[in-house]
Amino acid sequence: MSKIRILPEQLANQIAAGEVIERPASVVKELVENSLDAGADRIEIEIEGGGTRLIRIIDNGEGMDEDDVLLSLERHGTSKIKVEQDLSAINSLGFRGEAIPSIASVSKMTITSRQASSPLGSTVICNYGSIKKVHESGTAAGTRVEINNLFGNTPARRKFLRTARTELSHIDDTVKNYGLARPEVLFTLRINGRQTIRFDHDMDVSRRLALLLNYTGDFIQIDSGAPGRDSIWVSGFLVPPESSSPVAGRLRLFVNGRSIKDRMLIHAVNEGLRSFLLKGRSPAGFITIDLPPDSIDVNVHPAKHEVRFKDSRFVHQKVSQTIREAMIKQQQRLRHDVFNAPVNLEPPISSYTSPEDRRQHAPVELGEDVPNRQIASDFGVSQAAARHLPFANRQIYSNSTAAASQESQPGQPDPVQVQVDDLIVIGYFQDLYIFCRNKDTLVVIDQHAAHERLLYEELQQQYTAGRIASQNLLFPVTLELTTFQSQLVEKNQERLETLGFSIRDFGGNTWVIAAVPAFAGTHNPQGMFLDILEHFGSERDQATSHHLDKILSTIACKAAVKGGDQLNHREIRALLMRMAAADLFSHCPHGRPVVKTFNSLDIKKWFSRT
Repeated sequence: MSKIRILPEQLANQIAAGEVIERPASVVKELVENSLDAGADRIEIEIEGGGTRLIRIIDNGEGMDEDDVLLSLERHGTSKIKVEQDLSAINSLGFRGEAIPSIASVSKMTITSRQASSPLGSTVICNYGSIKKVHESGTAAGTRVEINNLFGNTPARRKFLRTARTELSHIDDTVKNYGLARPEVLFTLRINGRQTIRFDHDMDVSRRLALLLNYTGDFIQIDSGAPGRDSIWVSGFLVPPESSSPVAGRLRLFVNGRSIKDRMLIHAVNEGLRSFLLKGRSPAGFITIDLPPDSIDVNVHPAKHEVRFKDSRFVHQKVSQTIREAMIKQQQRLRHDVFNAPVNLEPPISSYTSPEDRRQHAPVELGEDVPNRQIASDFGVSQAAARHLPFANRQIYSNSTAAASQESQPGQPDPVQVQVDDLIVIGYFQDLYIFCRNKDTLVVIDQHAAHERLLYEELQQQYTAGRIASQNLLFPVTLELTTFQSQLVEKNQERLETLGFSIRDFGGNTWVIAAVPAFAGTHNPQGMFLDILEHFGSERDQATSHHLDKILSTIACKAAVKGGDQLNHREIRALLMRMAAADLFSHCPHGRPVVKTFNSLDIKKWFSRT
């Protein structure tokens, strides 16, 4: 007798349900997708008992006649695809024809539907996969699906469900997801008779996202623009990096209106936010990608949570690049808040100040030279290294700004100078935070983070140009390395030279550092060198741009002014001028904010004056 047998249809449906219907939220997802595919612009969801007692979905979509209602209960009964070629260009959310029969096999289901052109609708009652009754009914145009006693015939499945509170949170999450994906659709969710969600037609995506994330601040808008030749459009909203949290799972991803989970896309978002997002923080927001249906494969997972891209590398690049560009655009808003247009650093001169104090605090013309010797003295570095600090005049301007200044007509104000004209330094706290006023805006700047960012950008430019400028050490530093570290030096000697180091083999595991990156000065060169070796050791098989960023940020961090390094007003002015000229200045390379702004309303709120 044959051991292989064909399973009964009801058992096969229950097995399929195990793949498609994991929990009550899976039922809500499948039925909401059917409503959206039917063209509904109003979807009502009602839940009782955590979703096991009742799930009711009511929509105003195109509806079905009696024959279609019955066919929808058959396995692989679908209106979404007809021939094999349709699988390569799926525009609908559903297409397999498995959801309705799978749900019906593990519940008591009632479907009532009417097409707008028909005077009466049809009702089909089904108990655990068996049709019990079919009759005509008077009902509104659209479809109404009721699911009772979910998993009532499979107690083992029900046993593995979480608490009602947990299951309801998954349902809540599912409804909010589709509320984001379809802002033109009205969604309501009622739980045990109480309305918990209402997304009206006039509630745009940003307001829906704010509700979902329980976030009240501004979002960063992501928009790659209308699709060009590449036929891909990336859009959405992200919570500013400084407002992000360590909580993962607050980033919603959609592809062609479908909610998905995709590690590649999460990586792309993180890449776009690199050097803006603090380590340990996770991105939050909503990213949607629209592209031709034939460039993705949605037939990957029964629950349709995953997709495959025809060119995943290009999609990754497009997403990360779009987010990066949005962060750069965000600088313009911050630049407007911080810099309107020479930096007015003239401190108020009291009648009690001495003539020497008056000379020390006299306003400095923008063309006046700040001696490198003084800078070197203030920061404990050589004059050669001081030339690379932002406070030396030749380093105040970026290349683009300097070029713009040279092109300006004689007698016209320098564009960077005009940018910071209204910024007045009003205080200095803990030899780290610079307090400024720009009209009605209070500006607080972290001098270390600001300098670190500027050095990092300059290091990137030099590295891209071929080599980072070096500074010879007056007294070379001898290092005793481990065998592993010595191997790393031998393997990466050319890269070390490109990074501005000159190092010689002194026999065994002994090496001599003869030169360091000019930005770094001469303070603790061995510490910086060992940190870079540690990065080399973590690269495994190959170096990546991510590892390079870490190395350059290490050099910038070690070279930047620290908290406790007191700057005089000339040096502060030079730092602000460099910031005004920089493309990026909002965050240090590690993601810490460089500057915070507070308007008069913010400050009034501190003192309950609003």
